[in-house]
Amino acid sequence: MPVDLTTTYLGLKLRNPLVPSASPLSQSLDGIRRLEDAGAPAVVMYSLFEEQVRLESEQLDHYLEYFNEAFAEALTWYPTMRDYHMGAEVYLEAVRQAKEAVQIPIIGSLNGISTGGWVDCARGIQQAGADALELNVYYIATDPRLDSSAVETMIIDVVRAVKQSVSIPVAVKLSPYFSGMANLAHRLAAAGADGLVLFNRFYQPDLDLDQLRVVPNLVLSTSEELRLPLRWVGTLYGRVPVDLAITTGVHTYRDVLKGLMAGARVTMMASELLQKGLGRIAELEREMAEWMEQHEYDSVAQLQGSMSQENVEDPAAFERANYLRVLQSWCPDPAGQLFRAMLS
Repeated sequence: MPVDLTTTYLGLKLRNPLVPSASPLSQSLDGIRRLEDAGAPAVVMYSLFEEQVRLESEQLDHYLEYFNEAFAEALTWYPTMRDYHMGAEVYLEAVRQAKEAVQIPIIGSLNGISTGGWVDCARGIQQAGADALELNVYYIATDPRLDSSAVETMIIDVVRAVKQSVSIPVAVKLSPYFSGMANLAHRLAAAGADGLVLFNRFYQPDLDLDQLRVVPNLVLSTSEELRLPLRWVGTLYGRVPVDLAITTGVHTYRDVLKGLMAGARVTMMASELLQKGLGRIAELEREMAEWMEQHEYDSVAQLQGSMSQENVEDPAAFERANYLRVLQSWCPDPAGQLFRAMLS
């Protein structure tokens, strides 16, 4: 009997846990079709950013006011909707087309922090046919007067407002930079979040010494980055009543298996597919099945959470209790072996 690779995420039954995350791969209808053909069980649409919504609003105000004082004949210059492409409208049309073109679930993605326009955008995405919604709360608190509690409250207010306005499942994609991650996860679940996606990657800027300007610096992830989301998924599994997804650092079948064993419902990837092509989905699916057969696992459900904090022999390994032991686990000289023995 073949290994059962199906999983459920946000109430959606998926053929495997290899979900492409928001990226340029889903920016075109052709790209979404190719993802489905390659074996993707669902697609997270490219993100609609708060800056786009704000820009379109400013452009609309500009056009509406531009000819207010002009003579009557100038009204023929008044712009039509097609004279400027509304970011939200273009996005919603992309969701509609995707739903008509493919059979797999489509998950919309909103990237921002403020409540205002997100409620309207969330409703629009639901009406366009999206099966679920991912709120990507990418926010850097640069105001020294804004404390951590206020930042967390902003995020929770957004989630609560969106959940009250839509009926589709909502996942929240977080950064790792919260001092009370477990508490925040609990509060987000109480606000209605159906899932948590751990973690977003902050793309740090660089300084160009020749041009003397700040420049963007896009660096794709590596498997080494898996450890941070792995730790928190393993810690939160069974403690917070939400579906957990791992993103960042998922490149190999072993990365996928680790994520599932920690407690993830799905593992999300973009960098691996951008670097090596969509054929990686089928390769990872096959390698997962081979490993599971060799180790006598019948299904993904049997794997999920089996090595979370609540199920491992040494739960402290997920916490700081092993911090000193980890630091001393490598030492270049024999004398260090004696020191490690004294610690054990």
